Amino acid sequence: MHRQATIDIPKSKLPFRPTPIAAIVTGLALLASPSLHAADEKTVAQLQSEIDSARAEIARLNALLAQSRQGAAAPADAASAAAPAPVAAAEAVPATEDKSAQPQVVTSASVPADGTVLEGIVVSSAHPKLEIVEDLPQSVSVISGNDLASTLALDLGAIVNRAANVNFNVGNSRTFSLSIRGVGKVTQTEAQDTSVGVILDGIPIAYAPFASFDLYDVDTVEVARGPQGTDGGKNFTVGTIAINTRNPSFTPDARWSIALGQRDTVISQVAGGGPVIDNVLAWRGALVVDKGNGQYANAYYPDQTYFNTDRVAGRIKLLYTPTADFSALATAEIQPEGAEFYNSEVVNLIPPATYANNGVSTKGTGLDVAGKLGRSWFTDQNGGQNFYYGGAYLNTATPDVNAQQPLYTFTNNASLELKKTFGDLELSSITGVRRYHFEARNDDATPFNISINGGGKVDLYKEATQEFSLGSHSDLVDWKTGAFFWYNHVNYDGQGGWSSGWGSDAGAYYASTAQYAKLDTTAAGQLLMENSLENMNKSATQIINNRSEALYGQADWHVTHEFTLTTGARLGREDRLNNTSSLIVGNGNGGALNPVVTATGVSMGGFASNSTTGALLGGNSAAQIALANSVAQQYFGVNQYSLLTTKQQGQVAAAKAVRAGQIGTVWDPIAAPEYRRTLPGLVLTPSYKFTPNETAYLATQLGEKGGVSQVVNAVPVVAGTEKAESIELGLKSASADRQALANVDIFKTIIHNYQQTVSTLDPLNIQTTVSYVGTAPQVDIWGVEFDAAVSVIRNLRLRASGAFNLAKYRDFPDSPLPAEDQVVGTHAFQDVSGQRLPGASKILLNVGADYRLPLPQDKLAHAGFNTAFLSRYNSDSNLSAYAWIPGHSTTDANIGWGRQDEKFDVSVIVKNLFNNLTPQAQTLNSITPGYTRWLGVQFTGKL
Repeated sequence: MHRQATIDIPKSKLPFRPTPIAAIVTGLALLASPSLHAADEKTVAQLQSEIDSARAEIARLNALLAQSRQGAAAPADAASAAAPAPVAAAEAVPATEDKSAQPQVVTSASVPADGTVLEGIVVSSAHPKLEIVEDLPQSVSVISGNDLASTLALDLGAIVNRAANVNFNVGNSRTFSLSIRGVGKVTQTEAQDTSVGVILDGIPIAYAPFASFDLYDVDTVEVARGPQGTDGGKNFTVGTIAINTRNPSFTPDARWSIALGQRDTVISQVAGGGPVIDNVLAWRGALVVDKGNGQYANAYYPDQTYFNTDRVAGRIKLLYTPTADFSALATAEIQPEGAEFYNSEVVNLIPPATYANNGVSTKGTGLDVAGKLGRSWFTDQNGGQNFYYGGAYLNTATPDVNAQQPLYTFTNNASLELKKTFGDLELSSITGVRRYHFEARNDDATPFNISINGGGKVDLYKEATQEFSLGSHSDLVDWKTGAFFWYNHVNYDGQGGWSSGWGSDAGAYYASTAQYAKLDTTAAGQLLMENSLENMNKSATQIINNRSEALYGQADWHVTHEFTLTTGARLGREDRLNNTSSLIVGNGNGGALNPVVTATGVSMGGFASNSTTGALLGGNSAAQIALANSVAQQYFGVNQYSLLTTKQQGQVAAAKAVRAGQIGTVWDPIAAPEYRRTLPGLVLTPSYKFTPNETAYLATQLGEKGGVSQVVNAVPVVAGTEKAESIELGLKSASADRQALANVDIFKTIIHNYQQTVSTLDPLNIQTTVSYVGTAPQVDIWGVEFDAAVSVIRNLRLRASGAFNLAKYRDFPDSPLPAEDQVVGTHAFQDVSGQRLPGASKILLNVGADYRLPLPQDKLAHAGFNTAFLSRYNSDSNLSAYAWIPGHSTTDANIGWGRQDEKFDVSVIVKNLFNNLTPQAQTLNSITPGYTRWLGVQFTGKL
């Protein structure tokens, strides 16, 4: 959705302290302006002209009244500026800053720095007629760009800390996810649409690669809860987060800021623009540079620091209004490749001695890192001692890794929005394209050469959207209808990239206790163990093509002046395709130890031998016998494999088993079954205005999300359609003097076939399990949400938002087992019915304050803070008993001094003021630490 705002000039911004007569004259001048009576019938250029005329008239009246007052107070003197004003006018844009020329204008004109939803904010989402947010019959929160800028909140994590009932689920640019009302945390797959959508300047993105990118020159951020899609754009089952950046204006404007802080941080921003051709062509540009070290250094390479930032981005916008009934807005943005270290930053813990479900010892398993690093292979590299596990590996926030590379990401996008009016009708078109790249090369959390080139690579993500809409309004009905088209393509490791790689120490690390005992006894066995995995590389690829086509319509039927009935419908066609493969793309030093053929029928080129004794089996071809003989010659100096001793053949069998265990399941390219469905969306919402300041509504919403086309261990699988049904009862109210606002709602949502990771026995090996994207039959969510703002104390604005939220699996019998439960035979999954969803806190609170004290000589002192609280939640998608994160709060604060005209300001900013070190995530054997306190100084100015 896009929001607009009326122009509201507060007392502190007028060139004199208004008398009652001045206020009446000014008010009559404004009321006489046609733009205030017919704003919804005027074009952008007409509105611009009328507002300019109104301002000129106000300036003329001000001058006359100032002359008649003979000695009136100086402009914006401390006494007059300190007078309490309604919350609605708290942070109006000064008269010199004209944003009225923007199509689908989204300004902060009446959005205060505290980000509260206040009088004057208008929503144009699906409604041709402008509506103040109190009248919008839906749970919506608005955060202003001014609020975000005051504490350097530049990313999605910082944004969601300022909105009610929204969570940022920790992860890198590819793996993070967003939750609304406790729903949305998933194990990321490129083939799956998100339940929570991100919308950037009107362009919806179903795959949200935003964790490593800055959001800058932001005007407003809107959080809409519940199923979306009947008013246009992409369909999302849980809600949307819309980021609206500032648009061009025909009034020149330029702003800058430079922040210097701890850990060699430099954040520089500049944004501005103005007319190129008066009333015809305007521009706006914005640039951000965000560089800084992380709080944790890599002991192996101290120049590598974790949670560092390496971001640069630039955006240009052009607004073209050649006639009064046509406008075009073009946007282009580039965020070049950045390199940020994230994935290896963990605090390793001692795992439990036994598995929880059966008491089986964890010794000799994947959890037994102490046992593995205690093997002579590794202690010999440390002078015969296993000091590494208990020292650099365990209980330290300082990683010590030799092969970790940063996450490489870049994105760019462009859009074109066209609008044409035909009397009362408005026809619009918005076109968008986006590209994205991601690459991760992870380490094994040790300085040994175990894992190389492990990770993931999105060689190319591209998205294209096109939307056409037609709308109008009348006293009887405001309506909008349109067509939406969306396409995305993902090439994941599709250009020969590696998703797994092994080094010279991998064989000694991944060998079982029995395998290691066989191989470590002789030099030949040690060489076999080393070569079993050294330089082997595997690639898992996906070529994904997803498409959506939809028709939609929504109308507000004004039955009476007080009663409105909103109806909406959407009919979308969803098409999902996926071609996958999983293959060894580099044999490395141990190609001769490959199996002959895998369980999926992929020929590996090895020779057939007994898996335990290593003796040759019948049926080997001459070429295979020759290959076996070459193994005997290479490792034992014997020219015939059949002449090897029983012990030597057993060592070959052990090395082949180590290799096979890491090869896992491979398959040649397979097309997953196509998912094709027609999905509905519905809205039916009556609303009633009891008074001009009180509106109640009952929103009922239905939304569906497309399934997932995938291949699981060479078996084609489709995850079904996710369906959400939501009902919401809300009240939006304000005091008569507009100094207090409050919105509250109670909601109930049922999600059928919630797309989540499921687990089952691997059909190729019933002793192991396989996990993939499936569906939990039902999820139930209910809760209460509120937004409030108060401005009853002079110069002080308070705001608060929060929710009590209970999101549970009503029915989920096949959730994957957590790490502490060993999988044995048929015990492949767990029933988590009745348990709370991962990442879902029961209580979420956000409180903030903004204090601004006008000083003599046009100066201003200010201070503010924002505190976000989350009650305890489980950070593991598989609901591990070890993954509970305790309730905690994080506070950002600022204090500063500057000029009232904003030409200069200096602020001290502290993020995580109280240095809360609650982990971001936790498992039974590791913790992802939180972000430590950061202190910086920000200088800002306006030209």
